[in-house]
Parts: sequence; C-alpha cells; structure tokens
Amino acid sequence: MRLTTSLESVKGVGEKTAEQFAAANLHTVGDLLYFFPRKHEDFSEVTPIGDITPGKRTIKARCESISTRHVRRGMAITTATLADESGKLQAVWFNQAYRTAQFKDPKQEFYFSGEFEFSYNRHQLTNPSAEKVSDMPVQTDRLLPIYPAIKGLKSQLVRKILSELRPLMTMLPDPLPEDIVRTNQLASINDALLGMHFPTNTSEINIARQRLGFDELFYLVLAAQLNKQANAKLEGWHIPFEQTTVQTFVKVLPFELTPAQKQAAWDILQDFEKETPMNRLLQGDVGAGKTVVAGLAARQAASHGFQSAILAPTEILASQHAETLSRLLTPFNVSVALLTGSVKSKARVELLAALKRGDIDIIVGTHALLQPPVQFHKLGFVVIDEQHRFGVEQRQKLLEKSERMPHLLAMTATPIPRSLALTLYGELDVSIIKQKPKNRQPIQTKIWAPTSRKALYETIDSEIATGRQVYIVCKLIDNNPMNDTKSVELEYRNLKNSVFSHRRIGLLHGRMKPAEKESVMKDFAEGKLDILVSTTVVEVGVDVPNATVMLIEDADQYGLSQLHQLRGRVGRSEHKSYCYLLTSDSKKPSQRLREVEKSNDGFYLAEVDLKLRGPGEIYGRAQHGELNLQIASLADAELIVKASKAAQDFIASGASLLQYKELAKQVEYYQRVTTLN
Repeated sequence: MRLTTSLESVKGVGEKTAEQFAAANLHTVGDLLYFFPRKHEDFSEVTPIGDITPGKRTIKARCESISTRHVRRGMAITTATLADESGKLQAVWFNQAYRTAQFKDPKQEFYFSGEFEFSYNRHQLTNPSAEKVSDMPVQTDRLLPIYPAIKGLKSQLVRKILSELRPLMTMLPDPLPEDIVRTNQLASINDALLGMHFPTNTSEINIARQRLGFDELFYLVLAAQLNKQANAKLEGWHIPFEQTTVQTFVKVLPFELTPAQKQAAWDILQDFEKETPMNRLLQGDVGAGKTVVAGLAARQAASHGFQSAILAPTEILASQHAETLSRLLTPFNVSVALLTGSVKSKARVELLAALKRGDIDIIVGTHALLQPPVQFHKLGFVVIDEQHRFGVEQRQKLLEKSERMPHLLAMTATPIPRSLALTLYGELDVSIIKQKPKNRQPIQTKIWAPTSRKALYETIDSEIATGRQVYIVCKLIDNNPMNDTKSVELEYRNLKNSVFSHRRIGLLHGRMKPAEKESVMKDFAEGKLDILVSTTVVEVGVDVPNATVMLIEDADQYGLSQLHQLRGRVGRSEHKSYCYLLTSDSKKPSQRLREVEKSNDGFYLAEVDLKLRGPGEIYGRAQHGELNLQIASLADAELIVKASKAAQDFIASGASLLQYKELAKQVEYYQRVTTLN
C-alpha cells in the first residue's frame, strides 16, 4: 500500500464511506495520514459529577433533558441536564442547536469534556465536546484525537480507518533527507504520524507537531528560494539610471519625499539596471506614499521608451492612481491612461490601439488589463497594487504581455510580518516604507459601546460642523434577519431620516453600478457630502484628505488588519483625525480591538494579528486556503529560521529534488502557489 493508494482500497472503506471522505477532500491514503486532529481530548481522568470542581473536566453521563431557545437573531442557546449515579449538572452550548438531536436518547452515555465554570449565576459545563461511549476505542489511549468535522465527517470514522493504516505509518520512507532530520533533531516521519494519531502522552504530540510543522515550513521556504533562483536566470529589460530625470521629477513634487520613500525608489532604480528582471515587494503602511515611488520608477522607464502597467483591484483605486500619476507626470509629457470595465467600446478600441502603437506610456487598470486584446508596444515595468488580491494565474497573464520578463513591483498596504516575508514571499526582495509624510497627525482611536451611541453621534456632528467629513462603515449591504449586524442600506436610511437628517449623506457599496460608485466618490471627494455610509469597499486606496472621522459599526466582527486598513482612510492631511470602533454589544472589548485602539503601527498590528488569528487575511483571498498549513504557525519565528537554514543548506549541497519523490511533489506545489512570475 502507498500514499497514492485510493482510500476505497482500505479495509472498512465502502462506497458510502469513500463518499464521506471525498466530501472532506480526502481521496488517498496519504490524504488521510496527513489529515491531522484539531485537538486531543484527555479521557484518562473521568470525574464523577458529585466530585466535580471548576476547571477543564471530563464526565461520563447521560442527557436527561435538553432544549434550545433563540435569545436574539443569530444566537441560539442549548441547555441540557446531564446525570450520572453521583449527581446532575447543567451544560450549555452556544449556536449548536444540533445537540438537541444528538442527545435525544436519555439512556445513551457520552463522555462530555469542557470547562466547568460559574457563569450566568450558576455552575455549568460550557460548550463541552461529546463522544459516545460506545464509539470510543475499547483500549482508549490517554489522549483521543478529535478531527475537523468537515462536511459532517465523524472523528470515530477517521480513527477507525486510521487504525487499519497504523502498520503503514511505521514503514513509510521519510520525505526529508536524512541529514536534515538528524541536524535539526527531528523525530522520524513514522514517529510523528503515530504521535499525532495515536499519542500516549502530550510529549509525543509536541514532538510530532515540531516535526510536521518543520516539514510544512521547509516545503514552503524551499519553494520560494527555488523560485528566486529561477527568476535570477531570466533575461529582463535593462533600464539605465538617469540622475537628471529623477532629480527633475523629485524637484517639482508638491511635497518632500521621506527618507524611506527615497530608499525604496533607489532600490527599484538599481534593480532596473540589472540584466535579470526585478521581483520586488514594496510594503508601505496605509498613507505611506507608495504610489509616488511607483510613479518615479515609471517616469524613469518612460524616458527610455518602456511602457508601464499598473494593476489595481478596484475601479475606484485604479481611477485614483491614474489621476495621481497624471498630475505628477503630465508636466514631463508622460501619457497616462485608464482602462477599466467601465470604458465604453469605442473609447476602448482607440485606447488599445494607442497602447499597441506605444503612444501611451503608463496604463492603469483593473482586471481589464489582463484581457487578450490588451497588447503593448514595449512593456518594461509592471506594478501590482494590493498584490495579495490577485491570483498567480492573473499575475502571469499580465507578465506574459512582454517579449521579455518585465520588471515587477508588487505593492501592499497590508504590513506583512517578518516571518511571513521569510516564507510566502521569500523569493522577493523587500522594500519597506514605514514613515508617514510630513504634517500627518496620528489618528486617535477609541472603542465605543452601543449604549453610548447618542454621545458618539454628537461627537461626530461637532466634527462635521468644523467642515470635516465622515466615513461610516457597515459590514453588510442588505439587512439580514438572522443577525443584528448593521446593514449599509438600513443604516443609510436611518441616519438620513433621523440623527443626521440635517447633513448631506451618500451611500456606497459593491453592488452599485460602476458609474454610480464613481459619482458618489466624486461627490464625497469634492466635499458635496458630509457623510459616506459604505461597506468595506472603501478599505483600500480611497484618498479624501478632508475626511477625518472613521466610524466602524460592529467593529468586533472584523479582523485586526482590516480595521487598520479602514482606519487608514482618515488621517491623510494635517487635520486631527479619529477612528471610532463601535462594538455590536456591551461586552468587554476583545484584545484585537484594544490593540487597534492603542497602536497606529501597522507592522506591530500585523505581528499581533498573526499571533491572534493565524495567516488568514494577511495572505489575501488568492492564496488563503492553498497553503495547507495544518500544523505550522507563521508566528513561530524560531521554527521558520530553522526551516530557512535547512532549505539554504539543501540548495547549497547541490542535492536534486528528483532523489526525494514526496519532497519534490510538495515543493513543486508550493512553487506554483507562491510564485509571482
């Protein structure tokens, strides 16, 4: 039996069972062996109900009665009375109404494991897991693995089939070279798999996690480093540095570049002179001035007859970039054009013809730039803004529009933790702009409870009275009867007809037609609106210097980095600016909100976000979910450094991936996922 063997060939896996596994994307023996528990429950110490004390506890009991009630939209509370021979206690589950059907047989015994605590004026077992006693292995190990219940897949079934595969776990060849395992003092792959699926103590689990986490990071880092090697062999465009061109551009700017902007620009211009194509990531916190750096580089490219393409994720952001670059570059006879889905067919035909002739130096656009009809005369420089929002195939389509590999600058306003830069973006050179332009005041952030809404609106109104403007961000477009989250449509109507009826209010969301969105944003930018009620469509790139207040409704429902991005829409001028985080209830604010309240440093917040939530949004929609990191944490800098060193040693040794079949398979997968060209 091999890792590639179909699960249907394993004893105990019939057609129905195979369908259950397939629904969870488990098709082969290897898929199941590397399907790891989300946690391990300790069933070695079962406490009689009569002897229970506060803390993490496991009991063996029957469910005498159970009921579910809906206390408000989106919140269901299920309560049950559990009993054994020594007594009874209450258990409670939140938003787990299916428990009512699970415990319908009052004679059925379960192991319940959870926190026994004093809550809501009584002692109770909170959100306990439950395992049917009859489903437990006869000889239970000290720790029982609990697997992710994907599409209803039951842990009992996973454990049953894995027990059939247990002998195979002791015979698998190690995917890593022997010297890497030995040098890094790692467990063998056999011991690691047994330690995850059949542990006898927590030490075995920890040793297994260290080995398996190392493997995941090693594959990822090695893939990134091999991508970098491959990029170094490509032939790029040579764009010579011209000091006069750069000095003239900088001299006419209406502001002074920060030292960080100057350094980033110098990094790019030096890369232009190399024979290999640039592959650089420009990180800059919100409002740090990345666009002007890209503009300076595009100006240099244009002076040597090269065209530049700037790809943005939204029409609003693309329009803004085009307007900014036109303002900066028109004095130098550098032509800038905008191509989005809204450009009408006749104008589009003329624009595409001009681009192909070389009459356009810089084209800014959305996904429309990726379409086959878009052809360049001489594409030398590509800028991808908010690059994590574009998939590998999308980026590839743009890069293929040049006869040689163009220089690539990927920009992001989402600060990326060092640990992430070492792994996912290991094949890029990195420039960072941390400084904000002069005359920018730090944004004052404050958490507000719903009970203080009246005072908050008065505070906002007083700011509008001074001539400033306000964003109010809601999570949903339409009202959802299943929860209390504010919808942008309803909030717009409420504010317009009540507390802010004396103010000019606009509405913006993703389902509006492009022309409508452009019109609303134009009115807001020109000061014709006092308040813009919007979804997170304003998260990236919208620049209205006169807007000084950002109110985020249901702020506790957002990720930390997204809150920071939204906050970055204000504080873009010399005016004092404010960000108000309005929670959905009056509970104690989360650590996430408190961190945003106390710090304006996006790089610090990115590290915190990584620790609190894992990679999540930091990767963006294109890559998230494709990294297959079940064990490794990208906040584990120590293990990342160890994996990086091992990858460097592997490359330096001259070893061939062909010698290691499973290693080659994993690395090739990650090369496809992480590559930028």
